[in-house]
Amino acid sequence: MIRPARPGEAPAIDAFLARHAESSMFLRSNLAAHGLSGSEHRNATRFWVAPAEGEIRAVFGRTSAGFLVLQAPDAPDAWHRAFVAALGDNTIAALTGEARQTEATLAALGLPDTAWRLNHSEPLYRLALDTLPASSASIRPPVEADIPLLAHWFLDYTASTGISSRDEAAQVTALKRAVESVPLGHVRLLIEDGAPVAMSAVNARLPAMVQIGGVYVPPELRSRGRGGAVVAAQLLEERARGVRDAVLFANNDAAARAYERIGFARVGSYRVAVLERQVTPGVAA
Repeated sequence: MIRPARPGEAPAIDAFLARHAESSMFLRSNLAAHGLSGSEHRNATRFWVAPAEGEIRAVFGRTSAGFLVLQAPDAPDAWHRAFVAALGDNTIAALTGEARQTEATLAALGLPDTAWRLNHSEPLYRLALDTLPASSASIRPPVEADIPLLAHWFLDYTASTGISSRDEAAQVTALKRAVESVPLGHVRLLIEDGAPVAMSAVNARLPAMVQIGGVYVPPELRSRGRGGAVVAAQLLEERARGVRDAVLFANNDAAARAYERIGFARVGSYRVAVLERQVTPGVAA
């Protein structure tokens, strides 16, 4: 059965997750950045583990923002039910993880289909960065003058992918993300004729691997290769820093084709499930 992770177990947890690297980036990045003790940061994660015969066999987590994340290959349904029970009165906002594994967690949550704003599996891709050719694309980090544009882009991205609505709360969140993107340095803008025309971001980071997310091209500028161009250019920057591999998951067929054109190969499926509103497990949505 599962239990809370104990002090000193971080290396063993990461070693287990590293064996399933493509679908463990959120868990590993959060662990590296925030450890096991947790904090108020939205990505700080509380961990539960399933040890068996002296080894960790599964890892479950809940971030401070209410995102459930797991790596539990071949875990019995009882472990997923135990994870949901361990959440107690903590609310949840979303669930992500390898597509097949998350089916058992969804069943344990017992929420109706109508509770979910978004609940689907996306193709998961990996790329060895030493295969990327040189690029002439011009990219840069955002600056304060970009914040209004980025707020609009973040809102349209989350709404068009089904992650959020366009209500006032979503607008506030988009503006906050835009403001934070300047000092964090994880976003890159593709520049043409002096103006931003696309963006991408690193949403999980380890020394040798990054995960790309938030790839956005305004509707009127799509179908001209800009999404792939900004991702490739950002990954060339990461390669120069010593990063060896990248992963991402594609929200739609057009995005998948763009990633495949720059060399990404599919390695699995990844579920993204977002609730209409935060709920407490065991309480009707």
